[in-house]
Formats: sequence, C-alpha cells, structure tokens
Amino acid sequence: MDTLARLILRFLLVPLGGMVATVTAVAVVVISHWNAFMLQAMPRGDLPDGDVVALIIAAPAVLLVLSLTTVLMLVPAAIGVLIAEAFAIRSWIYHAGNGALSAWIGWSLMSDSREFHGFFADPKLIVAAGLAAGFGYWLVAGWTSGFWKPVSLPAPSRA
Repeated sequence: MDTLARLILRFLLVPLGGMVATVTAVAVVVISHWNAFMLQAMPRGDLPDGDVVALIIAAPAVLLVLSLTTVLMLVPAAIGVLIAEAFAIRSWIYHAGNGALSAWIGWSLMSDSREFHGFFADPKLIVAAGLAAGFGYWLVAGWTSGFWKPVSLPAPSRA
C-alpha cells in the first residue's frame, strides 16, 4: 500500500516539478532580457512608466514565444526525468545538469527560431536557464525520485 501511495505521489509531483522548471526557465530568460522586454511593452515610450503595465501588455506575447520554443527543451528533459525516476537518482547535480543539457539540446535544434527571436541568441543564457530549471525541478520533485525507493527508511528496531 505504501508503494502505491508513493507511485500516486510521483504522478502528482513530476508534472508539478515540470511546471515549476518551465516557469523558472522562462523567468530567467525574461529577467535577463528585461530591457528588451520593456522595449516591446513600451516601444514609443508614451506609456506610463511602470513594470505592471509592461507585464500586462508584453507578457502574453513574449510568454507565447517562449513557451512554444521550450517544447523542444522539454523532450530531452523528460527523458532525463524518466531515467532519474527509474534509477531513483536524487542528486541536485544530476537534475541541474539534466536541465542544462536539455536546454542546450533544445537550443541547438531550434536554429530557425534563434534567428527570428532575440531571446535565444546567447547559448550561455539558455544553459543558465536550464540549470535554474533543473534545480527548480529538483526542489519540487527530484529529491524524492523513484517511487519504489522510500525517501527515509524506518529505523531498525532493537530486540
């Protein structure tokens, strides 16, 4: 029964960790390109100065572009997560490395989109976003990887 409860918990935590990783990667890219982000929100400079206005106007367009291109980065990350779940790999280094490698593989696959959007021009930024995403995934779901291996074993009883 305990194994079934851990399996159900994994089916909840892994997608939640994936969402946190995606949001973290997008946040790193948006924060690093904040000036370009503000320029898209206020191209003529006649809008009132405020970050809230910029988020309301430009965020949906920028997030749509970022979410469409992060799909290419999610496929290698999902393979790494499946490996971590199968072998109960709980190291933050593994998950951060998985995020960085997945981001780099996805970045190298989207050469057409890199030329069109300036958000993905710098590979160091993409790897940094992948590292942050991998660490975010580890914080939510990676530190308890592997449903068949309990996180803490009960203390052996002494006779």
